[in-house]
Amino acid sequence: MNFEMPQFTPVIPEMFVAGMACLVLLVDLFLSERNRFITHWLTMATLAGGALLTWRIMGDAATFTFGGMFIGDQLAHTLKFFLYGTLAVVLAYSRQYLMDRGMFKGEYYLLSLTSLLGMMIMVSAHNLLVVYLGLELLSLSLYTMVAFNRESSNSSEAAMKYFVLGAIASGVLLYGMSILYGVTGSLDLTDIAAYVEEAEISHIGLALALSFILVGLAFKIGAVPFHMWIPDVYQGAPTAVTLFVGAAPKIAAFALFMRLLADGFGGFHEAWQGMLIVLAVLSMAVGSFLAIAQTNIKRMLAYSTITHMGFILMGVMAGTTLGYQSAMFYTLIYVLMASGAFGMIILLSRKGHEAENIADFQGLNERSPWFAACMAMLMFGMAGVPPLAGFHAKLQVINAAIDAGWIWMAVAAVIFAIISAFYYLRVVKVMYFDQPEGEQPPVTESSLGFRALLSTNALAVLALGIFPGALMAVCAQAFM
Repeated sequence: MNFEMPQFTPVIPEMFVAGMACLVLLVDLFLSERNRFITHWLTMATLAGGALLTWRIMGDAATFTFGGMFIGDQLAHTLKFFLYGTLAVVLAYSRQYLMDRGMFKGEYYLLSLTSLLGMMIMVSAHNLLVVYLGLELLSLSLYTMVAFNRESSNSSEAAMKYFVLGAIASGVLLYGMSILYGVTGSLDLTDIAAYVEEAEISHIGLALALSFILVGLAFKIGAVPFHMWIPDVYQGAPTAVTLFVGAAPKIAAFALFMRLLADGFGGFHEAWQGMLIVLAVLSMAVGSFLAIAQTNIKRMLAYSTITHMGFILMGVMAGTTLGYQSAMFYTLIYVLMASGAFGMIILLSRKGHEAENIADFQGLNERSPWFAACMAMLMFGMAGVPPLAGFHAKLQVINAAIDAGWIWMAVAAVIFAIISAFYYLRVVKVMYFDQPEGEQPPVTESSLGFRALLSTNALAVLALGIFPGALMAVCAQAFM
């Protein structure tokens, strides 16, 4: 029996992150509370090192390794690069928040790295078991992070809901994968794609497998009608964790759709397109209407996330290269805007008070005209107002839908975008026209670095709206 040595080059970033996670765990055991900043900077160094290693293999041709279970291609490299950047921003926003509330512990950073590892595996997975391995590594880390504030009953409740519903969704996804294995006789996505290509669209086994897999995926991204966990988790988790849950995992979820649907079920596009249309329209409709009634800004952003997932699904639904590029562009822009919005909540929060209600933004313009302008840019961006980046993101996915012949869906998306603009503009109205209740602390209590990063985040939304070409080119390159 011959043993073929796998190529380790495509998997070097994952090996590095896994090794550094072990190092962070070990080093943190010997650190006092006063020296906990070492854990923070070790995690940041891990992200920088992972980015450097990924950069070095970025131009290489697509490589399969470990018996075809793992792929290192342009899409995987590009998405990993954005994962590192997003996580670095999340950790930078979170540091002071965690310190003020006595949660500046090594566990947060260790779980961040294991989550990152899970997302990296999902992005490069080319086998059903590897997909599931990466997904569960991410999910288990997120469940624990949501319950990170052990003194909060809201966090515990949110984590329990997330865990129970997530376990059910994982079971459904695994059931779909097992049916798919039973039908095709393989776990490899290339073999599955070849089988699906030859199969009839009426194949019952494949239709069942596809249905169960789509239900599992829809839960993971929070698409309607599998969205009920999102508002509770967003509200119950500490804001630093909500920021984490609402940002980087969206990039991994997009990769999951690409690997399973575009790569595995590409030949069954006609079948999954119909399912995605239903999920996308329901998500845009339900998210838009329910967000209007929210007074808690974390719940409002949770429902707006559901709407944005509908727009991303609209790009994927097209089933064309243009559609995939537009969905990736939308995902990256959404992550940028969501990071900034949760960063603003952290900016206005202080020890003993969480700025979780829209009312906490009342009169922000009087306290800080600059950060009121930053929040306005983020809200206008999410609403899709030109020339901000959200406008181009929406325009791209709508163009992809029209290009694929789904004009009614493009019209519906425009209508839901107009409806959703109401609750974003309400935040802007509160900042500029309402007076705060009681005395509010100045926003300059946060560090200079935090304020600089938040300003850069908001300005990036504006800059990418005026000059979207570079990011669009990156998205196009990922699918070449």
